[in-house]
Amino acid sequence: FTTFGVIERPLFFEIIHQPMYFNIYLISFLFILIMMSIVFLIAQKKKDNSIVDVFWGIGFCLISLNAFLMASEYDKRKFLMLMMVLAWGIRLALYIFQRNKGKGEDFRYAAWRKEWGNKATWIAFWKVFMLQGAFMFIISLPIMHVMYFSMQFGNLLDIFGLTVWLAGYMMEAVADRQMKMFKADSANKGKIIQHGLWSISRHPNYFGEILVWWGIFIVSLNADRWYLSIISPLVVTWLLSSVSGVPMLERKYKNNPDFQEYAAKVPALVPNLDGWKKLWGMMFSS
Repeated sequence: FTTFGVIERPLFFEIIHQPMYFNIYLISFLFILIMMSIVFLIAQKKKDNSIVDVFWGIGFCLISLNAFLMASEYDKRKFLMLMMVLAWGIRLALYIFQRNKGKGEDFRYAAWRKEWGNKATWIAFWKVFMLQGAFMFIISLPIMHVMYFSMQFGNLLDIFGLTVWLAGYMMEAVADRQMKMFKADSANKGKIIQHGLWSISRHPNYFGEILVWWGIFIVSLNADRWYLSIISPLVVTWLLSSVSGVPMLERKYKNNPDFQEYAAKVPALVPNLDGWKKLWGMMFSS
């Protein structure tokens, strides 16, 4: 049945859908808890905690699908939000899976396993899997918010948000592909990538992911109580710029002279004015 262009849910779903504001948030929280517990068990069986990185993108896809199915009615904004998250999450998960396949546990997780000793299993459960689940819940707030509220789509704010998301998606995807091709050449072993997007930002993939989540947040701005979701892009920006992104990765190269020279001239995330000019040239050069 349709009412004013909105597809209504069948009666069965209306029965199980309770008109409680926090219902979608509570069920999403429990869904994430169960999902990350399952990922933890898989990781212990494989003795590889770094598989949690693959489930970063997959997790958001599953959270979005779950919230979408819980929606009391469907509209264009909900479909768009679902497609944005699925496109980003599936691509990222496939990239990380292919990158890590056959290489064993990532050096970061291996170092933690050694540091935590006999308590590594349970410390990893809380500090890796449950902590990541908590961040997933916080970052997913704009998604859940859109799935809870029904809103008309198509104003300038929506177009702007979609544009920011698309710019971030393309930047992250292109940066990942450039890195993949760089590492595939054995002549580059031990070298620092400094071409393409990596010539204007030391971490263009992280900058792209930050833009993706700001774009998702902007698309959610037309919902009531939109301010409850602003923590999502703020947390993503904080994590990638100050916690698990840039600092953790660059610690590995702190004594590398080539990297020090590279870092002295290229910004960590946001390109400088010359970088934006160079990006413009990359986009429109023949």
